[in-house]
Parts: sequence; C-alpha cells; structure tokens
Amino acid sequence: MMQYILSRTARAIIHRLAHERTLCAFDFDGTLSPIVAHPDRARMRERTLRLFERLASIYPCVVISGRLRADVLRRLEGVKVAAVVGNHGAESEQTTGGTHRRVRQWRNALQRSLPLVDGLWIEDKGLSLAVHYRRCAGKVEVRRRIMNVAGSLPNVRIFAGKQVVNIVSDKAPHKGDVLAAERDRLGCSWVLYVGDDSNDEDAFAVLGNIVPIRIGHKQKSHARYYLRNQLEIDKLLEFLCRMRAGQENKLGTERN
Repeated sequence: MMQYILSRTARAIIHRLAHERTLCAFDFDGTLSPIVAHPDRARMRERTLRLFERLASIYPCVVISGRLRADVLRRLEGVKVAAVVGNHGAESEQTTGGTHRRVRQWRNALQRSLPLVDGLWIEDKGLSLAVHYRRCAGKVEVRRRIMNVAGSLPNVRIFAGKQVVNIVSDKAPHKGDVLAAERDRLGCSWVLYVGDDSNDEDAFAVLGNIVPIRIGHKQKSHARYYLRNQLEIDKLLEFLCRMRAGQENKLGTERN
C-alpha cells in the first residue's frame, strides 16, 4: 500500500535521507514541470525552479526524462545537476549515434500505417519516438491502432504515457538502469526518485535503499510513496532542503 510521503509518519524517512549520502533523482514532465497541452510549453514554475536550484546545491541530483537531453538541459535554466539523461534512459552525455537510422525506419512505418489521423503527431527524438494523440478524437481507438502498429515493429520496447505511446530500442538502458548506475557513480547509499508515469516504474523498482515517490496515488505501482499532485513537488523539495540544512547547522554547532 502506498503511503503519503508528506504525512507525519512518512516524513521520518526524509529525516533519514538528510543524514545520508542521498541521490535525489527526478523525471521532468509531470514531476518537476506540470503537464501541459503541448510539450514545447513545459517549464518549471518559478518557485519550483528556485527550490530545485537550492536542492541541487546540497544533494547530488539527476534528471532522467523522456525528452531529448539537450531539451531537458535548456528547461533546467542553468540549475547545476550531477547528470541529465534523456530519451527514457537511452541518451546520456556519453551516448553516441547508432539507432537513429532504425528509429527513422520505425517512424516511416508508423506514418505509412497511420495516415491522416487528425491530431496525431509523431515526435522523433533520435533515439526514441513519441506518438502523441492528445489532440485526437476517439482517443481509445487511436491508441489501440498506435499500439497495434508499434507492436509489429522489430526490436522495440513500447510503453504508454499520458496520451502518448513511446517507442525505444529494446536494447537501450531504461530509467532503472540509469538510476542504479548514477547511484553507484556518485557513491550514494540512498536514493530518492520522483516520477509520474509508466516509464518511471523501472526506476521505482530499483533494488536497495530507495524511496520511490509517485505523483498521484495508484493501486498498482512499484512506488511505495506518493504526492497527491504535481503542485506538491514544491512542498517535497522545500522539506528536503530544510531537513538537510538543519542537519548541516547541527553538525556545524557540534564542531564549534
């Protein structure tokens, strides 16, 4: 059963994180940024940006997004984080080309099989595709058609999102792989991960000392904690900052 992370009982776990070498990791859309009608309009609220900037100065932080890595970097507006990984885990700073040709072939196949679907938009992100149907009429039928066509493509991993179907190579690392690798690279003993969608489940399921938090309660999820909605990310960031600052002040007093 999921537990509300800002409840009096669950807050004790955040106190614990403030005493540990903790990696704070986040999805972007629907987590740090509200969901919007068009992906180009997504951005953090000003308060979220300021709190996240503070958080990244006192904890090692990473962002793991379905967006292009360069797109995420631009939307972080200069916040200095330990790593940014795009394309659902497939695109890191070290990533080189290799699957772009295959992704173009998938895109061409989708365009041939889904012609003239009003409102449908295929976003080519080089290492993955996002088939958006938010603006389509008859969304259930359109989603069924997209899933059928995507399922016929070779060597793909398919996962649905919020009115989008994502397609990535079945050999690409997923968010859970990335999260575990960043935890080890940064020498962290604990991990906090916040996400909102089905592609975050791999991260929620990482083994070890992890606090997985989902935006929105869901009956079937690997996340053990939840925030009621995306607006509450500010409360979580503020609490994480306050607890770590309190711990630093305590240590400073003890040294004196």
